Amino acid sequence: MSTIDHYRSNLADTFFNLFEVLDVEESSFGVGPFQGMDADTAEELIRALENLVMEDFAPGFAEADRTPLELDDEGNVTIPACVHRAIDAYFRDGWDKMEMPEHLGGFGAPPSLIWAAFEMGVSAHPAAAFYLLGAFIAKIIDRLGTESQKTRYVNNMMEHHWGGSMCLTEPDAGSDVGAGTSSARQLEGDVWELEGTKRFITNGDYDRTDNIVHLVLARPEGHGGGTKGLSMFIVPKYWVHEDGSLGERNGAVVTAVEDKMGLKASATCELVMGGNIPCRGLLVGETHRGISQMFNVIEYARMAVAVKSMGTLSTAYLNALEYAKDRVQGPDLTKALDKSSPRVRIIQHPDVRRMLMHQKAHAEGMRSMILFTAWLQDQVEIHGGHDAPEAAEFHRLNDLMLPLCKGFCSHRVYEILGNDSLQVFGGAGYIKDFPIEQYIRDQKIDSLYEGTTHIQSLDLFFRKIARDQGATLQNLMGRIETTIQSPRSGEEMKEERAALQRALQDVQGIFLQMMQKVPQSLYHAGLHANRVLLSLAELVIGWRLVTSAVIAHEKLGNGTGRNNRAFYEGKIAICRYWCSTIFPGLTLNRKIIEKGTLELMDVDEEAF
Repeated sequence: MSTIDHYRSNLADTFFNLFEVLDVEESSFGVGPFQGMDADTAEELIRALENLVMEDFAPGFAEADRTPLELDDEGNVTIPACVHRAIDAYFRDGWDKMEMPEHLGGFGAPPSLIWAAFEMGVSAHPAAAFYLLGAFIAKIIDRLGTESQKTRYVNNMMEHHWGGSMCLTEPDAGSDVGAGTSSARQLEGDVWELEGTKRFITNGDYDRTDNIVHLVLARPEGHGGGTKGLSMFIVPKYWVHEDGSLGERNGAVVTAVEDKMGLKASATCELVMGGNIPCRGLLVGETHRGISQMFNVIEYARMAVAVKSMGTLSTAYLNALEYAKDRVQGPDLTKALDKSSPRVRIIQHPDVRRMLMHQKAHAEGMRSMILFTAWLQDQVEIHGGHDAPEAAEFHRLNDLMLPLCKGFCSHRVYEILGNDSLQVFGGAGYIKDFPIEQYIRDQKIDSLYEGTTHIQSLDLFFRKIARDQGATLQNLMGRIETTIQSPRSGEEMKEERAALQRALQDVQGIFLQMMQKVPQSLYHAGLHANRVLLSLAELVIGWRLVTSAVIAHEKLGNGTGRNNRAFYEGKIAICRYWCSTIFPGLTLNRKIIEKGTLELMDVDEEAF
């Protein structure tokens, strides 16, 4: 084990979720826009990508962290050679086509397969994986742009592998996007001139591509404040003529690259529009549609962050497991008083086993939640897309799940990486000989960007639940109740189903308390929204783990799982762990919210 070959995939769990739990072969493949996909092709794609990730992504993980980015006087960023190698290998083998629809020359893969594949690259080398956003930006322009804009950008971005970024945050606005002051003045037609500064722009510039296409939120002159006054613009580094040919340098220039705690090879940039060179952009669609248009990118980014966090925990756990099976230290606890007792491998120590099971349950539980959400995205596309009435139920459920995936995974993984993954290694985990310390630094950003945990929590409570008076939440809980009552669960899962029932009741109690408290004061939402999000996510994960354990029981019972007995027994073990160790915390959360007051808001500032 080393930082060179640090990455550990878990294809067995990925395939289990896709083909045994979600049954994508029947529910997603071969229908609608995914007519050309089948199980054999999907498995072949995943295994081939695993080979590429192991050979071309993982070896550069530590090197990228230790090789500084360079910014020249003209706003050009040079990234480490190892990142170039990963990006080159990805494009060489045409992997950018995977998430593109067939009409753009893509594979036509469903989101469930796309996100399963993305996990490997973003876990092996997250900084390199984030430079591959350009294909998705092309997909957005193809969906929202005019025919002229598509001609200028989409084919160019695909054929020449142009980069892409989204530009929301401004220095004085932070997460308050509606406070942004970047302005736009119409020149002619859809051509506008922009001025302003954007900050924390992921991969705002890098030297692997001939052009970078920024999607920028700015406020047209004379339009009101807040998010409703914003519009979205296509702003390239180099201007693109109407015939698609590359023109002169545009006035969107990187003026600084942040020196960060982690994810150092991902260029986080300050971008100034309209300095010495005028900055031109193309208005996407109509004015005032910017924030709703940009949410197409934001939601994709939030899903990507969730996958990144989950994948980081998964490889961290598998590294810790490997170390625990090899490291010999101390006697068996029951023989500790006998000084002549032989030393044992640390996996035989109860506390190490506890930490390993905690990691395994969360990593595999998060994967099950994320791939369920990806399956919902499959169904949205199969049933006609976001605006189709037939897709409405799946679309609303996906909207509900996104803050759970992003908020829970990014928040909880940081805790587990330090408290459990690194702890298994002891002092060895604190040094750079092992990848865990970099995992922690690279992952911490996940709970901060694309909306902090609390932003996700408020989004869940006010936008995803309250806006339809809890109808979508009730839909989700109805699905959980169906699992509880299903005769398929059998007598073997009686205790786990009872635990899931209690957890469901606790979460229902949490929402009942919030419905009573929030009308009295919105401060209650501010104080408890994070606890609400974490509780609902733990309920959903527990539901998915019970569902998985039922399948595992069936496989072991009918003999079809005998060749992979340890895997299926592991599924049952993490389900029981979740029910006995995680679910009881929901009762505590309900009681904390029930007893919650606003006294904290009355504490004098000087007392802090």
